[in-house]
Amino acid sequence: MMFDIAVILINYNSSEHSINCIRSIIEKTSKNINYQIIITDNCSQKEDYLKLKSFCNEVDFSNLELHRSVINSGFGGGNMFGVQFANANYLAFVNNDTLLKNDCLSILKNTLENNPKIGIAGAQAYKENGDFMISLDHFASPAREIIGRSFLESINPKKHPKRKKKYTNPLQVNFVPGSFMFIKATDFYEVGGFDTNIFLYYEETDLCLRLAKNLKFAYLIPEAEFVHLYGASTGKSLAIKKELKISLLYIMRKHYGFFGHKIVMLFLIIKYFFSSILKPKNWSLFFLILTGAPLSKSLKTKQKIVIP
Repeated sequence: MMFDIAVILINYNSSEHSINCIRSIIEKTSKNINYQIIITDNCSQKEDYLKLKSFCNEVDFSNLELHRSVINSGFGGGNMFGVQFANANYLAFVNNDTLLKNDCLSILKNTLENNPKIGIAGAQAYKENGDFMISLDHFASPAREIIGRSFLESINPKKHPKRKKKYTNPLQVNFVPGSFMFIKATDFYEVGGFDTNIFLYYEETDLCLRLAKNLKFAYLIPEAEFVHLYGASTGKSLAIKKELKISLLYIMRKHYGFFGHKIVMLFLIIKYFFSSILKPKNWSLFFLILTGAPLSKSLKTKQKIVIP
């Protein structure tokens, strides 16, 4: 049976968030929408996986699938693992640390059906306390990294709409955050899906850049609303900061060529040299960038296969 929408979530040692997210999807989504929920467990600890499995076996929703990967393949890899089990016209990639505020799936489905120009859509995010969250961004580029987002917004507001503004109508943007992405399945397949060379971060930038080359553009749809418990699924650490730079420099080389990559790399070397003088813990980050922050240093290379 072909579903209208396949919702794909990744669980990694955060089953409580996954359970709450699934409950919110079931509660808020219209009964007129025929959808499936696919969960990739990205090689969580056994106890966390079993907790999620127990919930999936008991919840009153028949189109729910839990698939356990024997290795943590990161954001892109985990979603691509889940896509293999999807059988739907649309794909919704949803972080497990989110809660739907309204019927996002119906809103986004109807929007894409009526607007063929839209390649990928994002919903408006809010904090847990109800405060507005930035839900659009500008492509990672040499210009953005060196002169900053605010300057880009001031010199070309049409191309770079203000991120900190609350919008009421659909708005074309460079890209929508990876916490909630809604896309026609055929468009996703056409560009090859997520680049699994990237373990964490900048996957949505890369995807939206490739879609834009096919004249499929990203849009923020403010009518669709969700709560994002930002960072709850990954946390913060020096290793995560390093992964950010590894992914950033990979994106620079992939989309902006040799010179774009080297310009950003030089900028980061200078930035983190002075930063490390004030914050010595940044020296390891500085030396990583000095060596080019290669993919060989990614957390992806440190993952182990765990046979259940």
